[in-house]
Amino acid sequence: MPYDAARAVSRRTAELGEAAIQHMAQRARALQAAGRSIINLSIGEPDFATPAHICEAAGKAIADGFTHYAPIAGFPELRAAIARKLREENGLDYEPSEIVVSNGAKQAITNAAFATLDPGDEVILVAPYWASYEQIVALAGGMPVVLRTTSEDGFKLKPEALADALTKRSKLLILNAPGNPSGTVYEPAELAALAAVAAEHPRLLVVSDEVYEYFAFEGEPRSFATLDGMRQRTITVNGFSKGFAMTGWRLGYAAAPLAIASAMAKIQGAFTAGANAFVQQAAVAALAGGRSEARQMRDVYRRRRDLVARELAAIPGIRFVPPPGSFYAFPDVSALLPAHDGAQPIGDVDQLCDWLLDQYGVAVVPGSAFGDARCFRISFAASDEALAEGLKRIVRAIATLDHSIARARNAGP
Repeated sequence: MPYDAARAVSRRTAELGEAAIQHMAQRARALQAAGRSIINLSIGEPDFATPAHICEAAGKAIADGFTHYAPIAGFPELRAAIARKLREENGLDYEPSEIVVSNGAKQAITNAAFATLDPGDEVILVAPYWASYEQIVALAGGMPVVLRTTSEDGFKLKPEALADALTKRSKLLILNAPGNPSGTVYEPAELAALAAVAAEHPRLLVVSDEVYEYFAFEGEPRSFATLDGMRQRTITVNGFSKGFAMTGWRLGYAAAPLAIASAMAKIQGAFTAGANAFVQQAAVAALAGGRSEARQMRDVYRRRRDLVARELAAIPGIRFVPPPGSFYAFPDVSALLPAHDGAQPIGDVDQLCDWLLDQYGVAVVPGSAFGDARCFRISFAASDEALAEGLKRIVRAIATLDHSIARARNAGP
């Protein structure tokens, strides 16, 4: 009997769903390769080049011999630069020994999950959430507990909802602000209310994912660890991909109390060892080089956010609150579904996104990937021309649909 390689796949891997973001991006690329005109608004990747001084620093580092293994937790000079950045920009006081440099912020979150979770520990996820959170928690043996929010409330977690969800098994709360896919930015008082709830729970740790910190259009994001009593129970995660347009460089970091940081470094040593040596030297230059490029990107994203808001306002039935941060729009299209295009029914947001790609050549990501099947995600980290054309196609596509079933359902008896 021939060997069935599929049977060798572990149960936890087999049960791991394919990331919808990558799935939609791959479908878009395949259609584009086949000659279709495709507007890809599925990927959250800055459309800006990495600043020149960062590239030059990487080239110099290679010439200087930074082509060997790096220390597992990162070079001392980069950890010191990160500690300085956190102190000056975020009001956080960490020693370099409490910082772990990783292969992207995703690995920092993975390190945190594997370093802190035992099988069956519960992890609070605020829906909509970044799709990878749920996958990482499941692989680490945790149990996701999803708390749903609404666009009317700015997709913000309410302290009473958090208090109701906490149990003796609760171990992590993952917060992301500015958020992906929602763009949520919490006011300081709102974060303080969540911190007050967390402080009452003896086991709870908070992972604060702050990778979009430079892209707040309204309000000033605040690091969760600055709140009273939260430094010792917060793992602050950040990275270089978004704010420095360094997605392909794969570099992130986490700051945490020493015992947790040491455990995270141990996990990283088992999985990947240290992050790329010459990229770490480029990151030192990135942190030393000012934030003018990040501010310019923020201003462009704000302008694109406003364009998205104007175009979506032209679609009756869509509920959309312009995001105060990040570079994503997350419109609620549940009032438009189910629908029919004259040839086929479109029953849910997953089918709607497939239909938009197949029939109109525009790729967006269904909200089911983020724990909210009412919405879909538009990335406006795309060129002005691509974004404008993609939005026109979305408006035109939805205008062709028959929404009579949805209207009858929403009208009630």
